[in-house]
Amino acid sequence: MRRARILLLALLAIAGAAVGAWWWRSRATDAAAWQGYVEADYVRVGPTQQGLLTSVTVNRGDRVEPGSLLFTQDEANDRAARDEAAARLAEAEARLANLSATSRETEIAQAEAELAELRALKDRAEKDRARAEALVKTGAATVQQVDQSRADALSAAARVQASEAKREQMRSPMGRQQEIAAQVATVNEARAQLAQAEWRLSQRRVVSPVTALVAEVYARPGETLAAGAPVVELLPEENILVRFFVPETALPQLRPGVPVAVGCDTCPPDLRAEISFVSPEAEYTPPVIYSESTRGKLVYLIEARPHGEKRGILKPGQPVTVRLLEAGTALS
Repeated sequence: MRRARILLLALLAIAGAAVGAWWWRSRATDAAAWQGYVEADYVRVGPTQQGLLTSVTVNRGDRVEPGSLLFTQDEANDRAARDEAAARLAEAEARLANLSATSRETEIAQAEAELAELRALKDRAEKDRARAEALVKTGAATVQQVDQSRADALSAAARVQASEAKREQMRSPMGRQQEIAAQVATVNEARAQLAQAEWRLSQRRVVSPVTALVAEVYARPGETLAAGAPVVELLPEENILVRFFVPETALPQLRPGVPVAVGCDTCPPDLRAEISFVSPEAEYTPPVIYSESTRGKLVYLIEARPHGEKRGILKPGQPVTVRLLEAGTALS
């Protein structure tokens, strides 16, 4: 009887030790596991200019790639402004080309004919001057006539020189550099106005900036929207994050760059995330965390970014369990 009692006590001691070990291990495991939820940084896409919404080409649940058309606005006014700016540029460039080019052949021919006529007049004036100087010696001409002939010869020579300069100016654009420089500035201004008009026109067709899931559509064709008003809300996978709360005692183990395991009912066992943010301020346990052991205690918000293609399984609002990985564990 005594031996049976001793055996019973031994069995009870072994059972108590096993229960104690299980309790200690479960406490240790729970200490490194925290409840959290999935959140996301959404990308809200809207027009850059006020205008009438003419089409929305996506629906909730669609997947889009960079450059995929999301929506369009009425572009009639912007297209007309673009065409007007293009016409002004063409006109300015044509005037610049005309200023930069040499004069037309007909104009040069006219200048040549005028120069030939002036040279002939100069030759006649020179002969008249020589004749008058000879006649004055014989008394057949007066001194006044000689002076007049000399003045006529000088005037004819000056007109020839001016005509030659005019002809050379017509052959070369160098004499109009200031006018050309002013026209170059006009052309540059017209190009800038055209570029601005083309940009405004291009903004009436809004495309996706990222690969993403269409999470929400806020507006429909026929609505007049202000600049910046959201039309489509996108959810890129890389913008999915996990938020969880930990007590102060766990902070030394958790810092940006530390890998953690993320678990949920449908999560693969190797789903990993990397801590990206640790709140510097404590807060009370949020209502979403239904844990009697932590309710009412001060905790710290932690954010982690999931890695790999499997992160797409996580949905905003989904509850998850986060566990600290052993040192040296790599992210998948």
